[in-house]
Amino acid sequence: MGNNVIYVDKWPWGFDTNLKWWDIIKWPAISNDDYQTILNKSTKTSATCLYVVQPKQLKYRKNIANDANIWAATYDFVNIRSFEIEKGRYFSPEEAASGKNVAILGAVMADRLFEKSNPVGKQVTIAGKKATVIGVFKKEGKGGISDSGMDENTLVPLSYGKTFINMKNNFLDATIMIKAKEGISVEELSDETIMLLRAARRLQPDEINNFSINRASLISKSFDGVFAGINIGGWVIGGFAILVGGFGIANIMFVSVRERTNIIGIQKALGAKRFFILQQFLVESVMLSVIGGLLGVLMIFLTTLVINYLYDLNMYLTMANTVLAIMISGIIGVVAGYAPAYAASKMNPVEAIGYSF
Repeated sequence: MGNNVIYVDKWPWGFDTNLKWWDIIKWPAISNDDYQTILNKSTKTSATCLYVVQPKQLKYRKNIANDANIWAATYDFVNIRSFEIEKGRYFSPEEAASGKNVAILGAVMADRLFEKSNPVGKQVTIAGKKATVIGVFKKEGKGGISDSGMDENTLVPLSYGKTFINMKNNFLDATIMIKAKEGISVEELSDETIMLLRAARRLQPDEINNFSINRASLISKSFDGVFAGINIGGWVIGGFAILVGGFGIANIMFVSVRERTNIIGIQKALGAKRFFILQQFLVESVMLSVIGGLLGVLMIFLTTLVINYLYDLNMYLTMANTVLAIMISGIIGVVAGYAPAYAASKMNPVEAIGYSF
């Protein structure tokens, strides 16, 4: 979505207690006049794009996609929104300006309409109007937060989209994407955009903005609470696992002490100090715990490789998490092994030598 891009929308992305939906619904939709204001008067933008999204019927021969999302955008869409074109090309500035009837299909939509044949150069029908397919987007997968990617969408020049989209509809799903110049912060860009749009819409100083300035950070902030809850849940579940593992290690060490009671007695009879016995069993406990932790980290690493391979994701195990896992394993080894080790260090050498099962 871009960390140097703002989105001017009618509706805010985040939750604002100062705004009521019945007030927002009365606001005017984002219009071409708003876009022209930013395009002609902004000094802090490197690219500005207006796009409108509307569901329309998309047809190729007998294959029909009802309520297909049609994105009608100005040329600078390519300079702001990240995407790749697998087949064909993007529309030219001349095609965008003249309203040429061309279209770029999402990967899923292309498969749906054309199955295994190449769509480039063929004609589709959008809302009853013909358009030539000039490209196919590379498959992106679902975004999960912002949109479903371009896979199920169809992109056309806005000038062509105006032939079947009512641009004066107050419920129009229109957005202005604005990319900041190098060295310009998102805050500076937002302030300038607010000033320009307030002036263009003739808002009085005491009136609130009748438009929303959105950016990717608003979405991430809204998910902070969700991720915090997930983290807490992870620590709680992990805490129980650690507790069970700690009892397991302690039990193993107590058994180890019992089995080696005679050896402990011989070592103490030969002059071994309490600290030596204590250290001996603590090291054993820590090593047992750390080896278990390393095996767990290895299993996680292998799982990420499998998931990345199967689902084309980018999951990875960080060095910080690996070090944290080893540190926690070592601490659990010390805590779980201390009681058995201390009990071994306090044994009477004579009683220990004579001990038998």
